[in-house]
Amino acid sequence: MSDRSTRRLASLQEALTSGGTLHLREAAELCGVSEMTIRRDLTTHPSPISLLGGRLVMAGYPGVTPVYDLTEQEANHYQVKHRLCQHVARVIEEGDTLFIDCGSTLIPLLGQLSHFRELTVVTYALNVANAVAGLANVRLVLLGGLFYASSQSFGSDDMGAAIERLGINKALISAAGVDCERGVSCFHFHEVAPKQAAIATAMQRILVVDASKFGVVRPAYFASLSDFDSVVTDDERAATREGIAVSTVI
Repeated sequence: MSDRSTRRLASLQEALTSGGTLHLREAAELCGVSEMTIRRDLTTHPSPISLLGGRLVMAGYPGVTPVYDLTEQEANHYQVKHRLCQHVARVIEEGDTLFIDCGSTLIPLLGQLSHFRELTVVTYALNVANAVAGLANVRLVLLGGLFYASSQSFGSDDMGAAIERLGINKALISAAGVDCERGVSCFHFHEVAPKQAAIATAMQRILVVDASKFGVVRPAYFASLSDFDSVVTDDERAATREGIAVSTVI
């Protein structure tokens, strides 16, 4: 950790010791740096400070529960997610119909889809749709419904049935929590139906997840580890400690 990062984190910890929270903008102003610099400090260096829903809190702060923020998730472990997606791109074949899950893990994959001549992408995520809509080689199937801004995704009662009517070659699934006993989970209950339908329908089911998700349980359970044909991750030791069998380590 650099001396400047150390001093910034020490200042923020001191500001939070009396309790309460600190908005990311206020933290940046306090340290005289950009919000992205504060995000980088928190995601790359060990610290008792957490960033939840745009606010900094000390670990164990009472009454604070994890809040999913897509912008925060995109900044977390980006290099690892990029490497995971590089591997996933190698298992995609010409003409595949891909189910691409919502969230941040699979976003680095989207820039690699232009290398194929013909693909179909099925998604319920607006950020995924926006990224592939301009690709001439990709036929986009966007599943609609009520829009959930926090995850940039849609949800509807009939989405599962719509997915089951499609011929999906590969379902690329992300998760917010992977636990040996409690299974695979996410933050949002509206994501459960499309994830489960894609898993049930696809010829090949691939869970793509970085090791920070191991041993974590989120509110919405959607699958057991045995539901996947392969688990692509970055840290076999971490998976082994949690009793999670992985098939591919990048």
